[in-house]
Amino acid sequence: MLEINGLVKHYGDFTLNCTMKVEPGRITGLVGENGAGKSTTFKAVLGLITYDAGDVTLLGKAPSELTEEEKQKIGVTLAESGFSGYLKVKDVVPVLAALYPAFDREKFLGLCRKFGIPMDKYIREFSTGMKAKLKVLAAVTHRAEFLLMDEPTTGLDVMAREGILDLFREYMEEDENRSILISSHISSDLEGLCDDIYMIHNGEIVFHEETDVLLNEYGLIKADEEQYRNLDKEYILRVRRESFGYSCLTDQKQYYLENYPDVVVEKGSLDEVITMIIGGEKL
Repeated sequence: MLEINGLVKHYGDFTLNCTMKVEPGRITGLVGENGAGKSTTFKAVLGLITYDAGDVTLLGKAPSELTEEEKQKIGVTLAESGFSGYLKVKDVVPVLAALYPAFDREKFLGLCRKFGIPMDKYIREFSTGMKAKLKVLAAVTHRAEFLLMDEPTTGLDVMAREGILDLFREYMEEDENRSILISSHISSDLEGLCDDIYMIHNGEIVFHEETDVLLNEYGLIKADEEQYRNLDKEYILRVRRESFGYSCLTDQKQYYLENYPDVVVEKGSLDEVITMIIGGEKL
């Protein structure tokens, strides 16, 4: 569905160097700090910026080669974009219908009612969360084959976020060949939604793993000085010095649980993996 090979983009002292893919029928997450390169990657995928090297293939073509009909098969939300604040949602409906022949008007209006989006209020008067919901509803109601979602749950409360995530799940259930690439700084959203996750840091992909593997097989070892000295370090990915001794990231949690019963081995989480990959040291 999407393949990025050796994508390079230079911005002053920042360089993006990205290789990743999104398979049909899968939801792929992209995580990283602000400024890590997530939005730059998304803009390159959409053909909104030029790049210095590498290849991007979306729906089987380079972004610049996509026809208008093929572009209509892509649903997009970008963090810094949205509808004009001088429009009302009732004004947005004919715009979407004109842009997307496959736009499902009744579904869109039904979702607006469900998510509390008013028809007769100017968008400039919306809260940040309402604007975020409106962008997502527009993206999922024109029968797109691929969604590119840049921080789609920003500004939403817990219940609204879960409603949007359920909407993405329903979108995928409607067609097994659809795909989503989603970025979010809320790791719990991605843990419960994505099939696999990429981590980008300083413009480079530094980690990629299946979500089930990350949650089930990764672990955080907490060891004092003596325990750390005696630890088999073959399966240690990163180490960080702590006040009590050492924190160690492993992708073989069960091995340490079975062979080191006196050492604390905690279940891994996406937040902990991010922290250790970025802040820990390789052996």
